[in-house]
Amino acid sequence: MVEHRKLYGPIWRSRFGPFDLVNVASPELIAQVIQQEGQYPVRVELPHWKEYRDLRGQAYGLHVDKGSEWYRIRSILNPKMLKLKEVSAYAPVIHQVVGDLLQRLECLRLRSADQATVSDLTGELYKFGFEGISSVLFETRLGCLREEIPRETLRFIAAADDMLTLSDLVLFFPRWTRRFLPYWARFVRAWDDIYDVARNLIDRRAQEIKDKVARGEEVDGMYLTYLLSSDKLSLGEVYITVTELLLGGVDTTSNTLSWTLYNLARDKSAQDRLYKEVSSVCPGMQLPSREDLTRMPYLKAVIKETLRLYPVVPGNGRLTVDNEVVIDDYWFPKKTQFHLCHYAASHDEKEFPDAERFIPERWLRGDPAQSQHHPYSSIPFGVGVRACVGRRVAELEMYFALSRLIQHYEIRPRNFADSLEAKTRTLLIPAAPINLCFFPRA
Repeated sequence: MVEHRKLYGPIWRSRFGPFDLVNVASPELIAQVIQQEGQYPVRVELPHWKEYRDLRGQAYGLHVDKGSEWYRIRSILNPKMLKLKEVSAYAPVIHQVVGDLLQRLECLRLRSADQATVSDLTGELYKFGFEGISSVLFETRLGCLREEIPRETLRFIAAADDMLTLSDLVLFFPRWTRRFLPYWARFVRAWDDIYDVARNLIDRRAQEIKDKVARGEEVDGMYLTYLLSSDKLSLGEVYITVTELLLGGVDTTSNTLSWTLYNLARDKSAQDRLYKEVSSVCPGMQLPSREDLTRMPYLKAVIKETLRLYPVVPGNGRLTVDNEVVIDDYWFPKKTQFHLCHYAASHDEKEFPDAERFIPERWLRGDPAQSQHHPYSSIPFGVGVRACVGRRVAELEMYFALSRLIQHYEIRPRNFADSLEAKTRTLLIPAAPINLCFFPRA
């Protein structure tokens, strides 16, 4: 998208499979699209997801439902996900998962030949992301960070990877090719596994709640208990909604932390500054609280800069369902599919000087390196009613994990010559394994 912007300017038309797209690649134009999206914005048509739901007779959920039905579900999910006071209740369980991650990394580095290297860090952080968000959503530990991961957990992880990898392929090829190509059958099988594992976990928790009520005991819990006890969603809607939240929460945390540690390992001054900040707020390996995070602006700047360089969703969509729009003096009719090129906007030199460099200071007020940029130039979690519902939980996981990793270890690259590129697998991910050295701090 960066190259296309250079060739065609900030707005151009293209085709991708069945989609006829209008691409917008400047923060001003992205803002214009979002500000005209209407009461019930539609990100993008997912006909293959809808087809799978219809095939299995399942509820649609956030990614397929539209209009007032989508808004109803979203309104039920928001309170326990986006209010800071509610999200703070998840801090103890997130700290437990972070503690298990530290133990896991310590075992891996001690087993390595140099007793320092952790290979394929992204894979380990993927397990952490999965364990963290599932602990909040399912209120149970799935054993992702154990020495031997349970079979059902491995089944879910493998299925999620297959589904995301196959999603673009299924969408790109016309439906008549499904008789000859294997992608649709594999896509259905992956979704079957994802749904089956999630449904079993939810059913188990629902039975626990039912048993407690029957015994006259008080029912307490976190997110899943809230959804099951409120009776605002049908059981089928709970199945698919929690599953989609889980899928959305893993990559955000794991990929962002992977890129963050990769950049900090290659920038000693940034890592030293972060360590100094964390140590001053939480001396002596003290566990950070949510209140402590408010006194760690550099920690947040590091995450913001990572998400600017490597937005998990490099491009997002908006479908103008009910209204015509005018973008950059061009008139577009209803049913126009816009592609919001977030990666191109966040790598724009006019918005971020030295845009390819990792400079967390550009997010600090009063710092000489601070960039004055358009508010829509880097919006990794989106904005408005369509913003990421799991943003607060993902941020809490990343802040706690990064602060405690920096408390315990100095992180260095195994080889400075190993430069890492990104690739797209529906989401933006590292193109090769990240291997870093972890040295315990005194």
